[in-house]
Amino acid sequence: MATKKYTVTLPEELAEAIRAEVGPGGFSRYVTHAIERRREQERLGEAVEWWEEQYGEVTEAELAEAEAERREIERLHAELARARRVAAGEPIEPAPRQPKGREAA
Repeated sequence: MATKKYTVTLPEELAEAIRAEVGPGGFSRYVTHAIERRREQERLGEAVEWWEEQYGEVTEAELAEAEAERREIERLHAELARARRVAAGEPIEPAPRQPKGREAA
């Protein structure tokens, strides 16, 4: 992708904190990623607005169902990653224990 230099004004403290985190040469990459992420969020917001115009507002029950599905997908991915590490002979840390009567969030 072609690039072009632009001048932007940022609060000094924010810019220096970012520069300290990303090191030399990482500032533009960090800002580019942040802008891309923001644009993705805006497009997702537009998609949700369209969806709700077409099909009605998303209910709390639908949100809860989606969250449960997300947690299950994360659990399955963690199991697959652990199985790959075991197959590769890597040391495995035991899974964190949940307090009795509490589900993993």
